[in-house]
Amino acid sequence: MTGAFLNAIGILLGGLWGLALRKPLCLRTQIFFRSALGLSTVIFGLRLVWLSLGGTLSSVLGQTLVALLAIMVGFWVGKLLRLQQWSNRLGRRAGHAIAPAQPNTTHKSGDGFAACTVLFCAAPLGWLGAVTDGLSGYFWLLTVKAIMDALAMTSFVKTFRWPAALSAFPVLVLLGGIALTCRSYVAPFLDSHSLHEHYLIHSVNTAAGFIACAVALVIFEVRKVELANFLPGLALAPLLAWLFR
Repeated sequence: MTGAFLNAIGILLGGLWGLALRKPLCLRTQIFFRSALGLSTVIFGLRLVWLSLGGTLSSVLGQTLVALLAIMVGFWVGKLLRLQQWSNRLGRRAGHAIAPAQPNTTHKSGDGFAACTVLFCAAPLGWLGAVTDGLSGYFWLLTVKAIMDALAMTSFVKTFRWPAALSAFPVLVLLGGIALTCRSYVAPFLDSHSLHEHYLIHSVNTAAGFIACAVALVIFEVRKVELANFLPGLALAPLLAWLFR
């Protein structure tokens, strides 16, 4: 649950920083952070892939192909389940609460808390990070998300004041719950069905690393990516790895 704690702390620190700032972050600083976060997402995503692959060259290629196949099939499963549509609906609902609000105007603090909770909990990077943290203790994806949320919170607290930062606690409960479930139940199950130590867990991590790299496309605003639709690939990766063992 290290990553969940870091994410929650990042939100709280972002709130304190936002309240202390007299002026919003300048455009140049925002661009710098966006570039740094996008690059960090790619680096930590590829590092997760690197740590998860092993064996001979043919074995590495096989593991990579299985992960990519799981992502592609998972994407179509996500489309059938309309995961991205649900994610977009939650985002629009949060956006409706945030868009009309302006600094130095009167509005309900509870709206800011609810909107920030939805935005921070529904982010696909958070789900990816919670799964990898729970399965193998790889909390770096959630570290990147913690910085993203902290920067966003510096703006939200200007509008909704300090109650918006309390969204850190639902984030801690949700992402911590996912990580704890993966650690207590999913990891032992995958280990019990692996041909060798952590084989199936590595297939999940490989898929998660590739999906994390796709997050950078959204951060850099290169193109729109239906990230939520890729999430079923995490469940399909160990299944395909077991079938093609």
